[in-house]
Amino acid sequence: MSASGGTKAIVAALCANLAIAVSKFTAAAFSGSSSMLAEGVHSVADSGNQALLLLGGKRAQRAANEEHPFGYGRERYIYAFLVSIVLFTVGGVFALYEGVEKIRHPHELEHWYWPVGVLIFAIIAEAFSFRTAIRESNELRGGQSWLQFVRTAKAPELPVVLLEDLGALVGLVLALGGVSLALATGDGVWDGVGTLCIGVLLVVIALVLAAETKSLLLGEAGSKESVARIREAIVDGEAVTRIIHMRTLHLGPEELLVAAKIAVRHGDDAATIAQAIDDAETRVRAAEPIARVIYLEPDIYRERATTATSTV
Repeated sequence: MSASGGTKAIVAALCANLAIAVSKFTAAAFSGSSSMLAEGVHSVADSGNQALLLLGGKRAQRAANEEHPFGYGRERYIYAFLVSIVLFTVGGVFALYEGVEKIRHPHELEHWYWPVGVLIFAIIAEAFSFRTAIRESNELRGGQSWLQFVRTAKAPELPVVLLEDLGALVGLVLALGGVSLALATGDGVWDGVGTLCIGVLLVVIALVLAAETKSLLLGEAGSKESVARIREAIVDGEAVTRIIHMRTLHLGPEELLVAAKIAVRHGDDAATIAQAIDDAETRVRAAEPIARVIYLEPDIYRERATTATSTV
């Protein structure tokens, strides 16, 4: 996986979640807290999610073959989409069910120091994982806002880890609030309310992840900046006079397909046009290294060609 895949952030999140899951289940067993149980399942789901992201990154590195001539880059999108499903079904739905049950059948918490201690430990561990994801994301997002980064990132791993870690931190605060209120009031209903809030949070995050990764699976064009660089590189003003129309498509996070109809001079012979295409491809790869699959079709520009919408 390339650096933009955020491998370090994924591994940090996986290690943190495995340690946290063990501590949460231990605390849930001693205290009977449904918030802790829901958080334990949440951490297990997150650990499985990170394992899926690592697996997707590994499988995406396979070379293209006759059956898959454009390679396996989109496997990273598929596994990111599976992550959103796991987060919804295993994490969110379980927490909602457990929260409703605890509200219907509340009971007093036992050994309160177990859940409180574990939650504080988990917040510290998740904060470390979240900080790692933020550092890796800052190397890529440039001047974008966090919302723009999540919505426009072509590599799905970092947005997934960012949202997972953010959800985990907020969920831990909700669990701590539910446990604290249950201890302060002596009413176990508050523990169930905290669990219910965790479930709603996880479902919302899962839906956001599903929407974003679905868009990547359907096929997204290159970024505006990327397309602008490609357009500028193709046209040299001599052999290639203009772009009649162009399409781009991400075959994977770091692999872009470029297909364009380009205008050449009316009197140029086949050898000159072939050389012009080769030169244009060289310029495009130099300007945008992820443009690895390039198809350029030469044509004679006519006024009616302007009706063809120039798009990415």
